[in-house]
Amino acid sequence: MIASCEESHVEGTGKTRLDSNGPVGKFKGIKSSVSAGNKGICRSVAPVTSPESACARISLPGVMDAEGRVDESRLRMHIFKNGGVSPDERGLVWRFLFGMYPCSSTALERPLLLEQMTVRYQVMKRKWQQLLPGAVRLRLNGTDAELLTAVKFFDQRQDREQKKQQYESEEAREKMSFLQLQAQVLFERVTFDLEELQEAIRIIDKDVPRTDRDLPYYRNEGLGNLLVLRDILITYAAYHPEVSYAQGMNDLCSRFLEVLHSEVDTYWSFSCYMEKFSKDFCADGLYRKMELEAALLKELDPQLHSHLVTDNMEKITFCHRWLLLAFQREFEHSDALRLFEILSCDHLELISQQVDRARYQERLARKYSLGKKP
Repeated sequence: MIASCEESHVEGTGKTRLDSNGPVGKFKGIKSSVSAGNKGICRSVAPVTSPESACARISLPGVMDAEGRVDESRLRMHIFKNGGVSPDERGLVWRFLFGMYPCSSTALERPLLLEQMTVRYQVMKRKWQQLLPGAVRLRLNGTDAELLTAVKFFDQRQDREQKKQQYESEEAREKMSFLQLQAQVLFERVTFDLEELQEAIRIIDKDVPRTDRDLPYYRNEGLGNLLVLRDILITYAAYHPEVSYAQGMNDLCSRFLEVLHSEVDTYWSFSCYMEKFSKDFCADGLYRKMELEAALLKELDPQLHSHLVTDNMEKITFCHRWLLLAFQREFEHSDALRLFEILSCDHLELISQQVDRARYQERLARKYSLGKKP
């Protein structure tokens, strides 16, 4: 079945959004990969952070140098030419691919970067929780036994994280206190539109339970990851009011959570992704994409385009879900993850930029050589 792309005012935020449901109802999520360096399917609740990722090495040939810097062009080229990376590499690769870690950072620098991102996320999250204490916990109606179990597993994760802090050294505590002070100063002047944020939370609380629980990532103890996903989405909505929350974000963010298996890493990677694609969740942005898609189809396959025009389908609104969710519902889960990875590598765009730079250098060289002639 094909989803329509009619403009709709999706619940919440009051902004014009594109509803990704169409006639088939709420679409389902994803999840079934691994965190950096771990083999197999993660079925536990994601920890707050994943320190081992900061020092882990990418084993792809020629991608990472001795000090841990990543050659971004080679990384993207490898993804494009090899149809993605293996599940064992995916967690670490995505941290660079989506910009959580700068490719120019070294293995010595990344642990500090991760500490800074962890503290900032915790300060951001704590701020909205203090202003809206009633929204800290997902409200349950008692009819969904799985959600009750999810809350139990999530609470157990919270207890484990608190116990970890008790065993930190005095030096580590002082360091974290300094980073917390920096983060508090950074976000001190941030204000929220509480009415809009509460509305976004209301929609998030409807959407998160609809994330596909049949995926291995959300089975057994993994059910607790629904609550991790909820906290990430609320924090994103609170600090990105121009985007807030729109239906479909839960499934995209869930994709990051499954692969990265870390709350902090997922938040920052998802935020980096949304910097480029947040417009897709507004009507104008996605309609513009579909216009480009139609123009491209007309150029590459005039016969098919003419057929669609004959059937009054030249605006190809049926493909909006493909573009919004990167074919998540059109392929098997593992294939959809790989396709999302390949589409996100922007390899052809990089090649185009390299060609432009090379041509510019040629023009400069030609101009220089002409100037030297007698």
